[in-house]
Amino acid sequence: MENFHELLINRRSIRRYTPQPVDADQVRQIIEAALMAPSSKSVRPWQFVVIEDKEMLEKLSHCKSNYAASVASAPLAIVVTADITRSDAWIEDASIAAILMQLQAQDFGLGSCWVEVRERYGDDGVPAEEYVREALGIPEEFAVLCIVTIGHKDEERKPVNPDKLLWEKVHLGCWKQAAE
Repeated sequence: MENFHELLINRRSIRRYTPQPVDADQVRQIIEAALMAPSSKSVRPWQFVVIEDKEMLEKLSHCKSNYAASVASAPLAIVVTADITRSDAWIEDASIAAILMQLQAQDFGLGSCWVEVRERYGDDGVPAEEYVREALGIPEEFAVLCIVTIGHKDEERKPVNPDKLLWEKVHLGCWKQAAE
């Protein structure tokens, strides 16, 4: 990427991937980006489960009712968890780590998608978090925030159009009601 702004404009959620695996050095650097994430009081409550096994990816794709099918087609998924006993800001901390992984993937020209797990449910009413925790043997004190899928893009998405940004949602100095 030429610069950070261009990286942001071009990063889009990708849900279709080619079967080509992600290079091991790229996987390492994606995880490294997450491990560099800032966290409240430098507690670093996050931990990550890196999955490349096709059977497990298929299984995880059934964790919730909608929008998890892309996990099965991804060559790589990273489950983002955090120890809720170590930080009251675990959601924020884990979210920052997850987006840094996505930005690093985009910098490599890879696609990624955030698959929400927290407070989502499967068709059978089982919490997605419980499903993922059981499938991967994640300890109870670790909340599962999301699954980040990563791979070589098998779809193209238009970049974000900066002319269509919702500047009316920005308030300067104090909150100002929208003109009616």
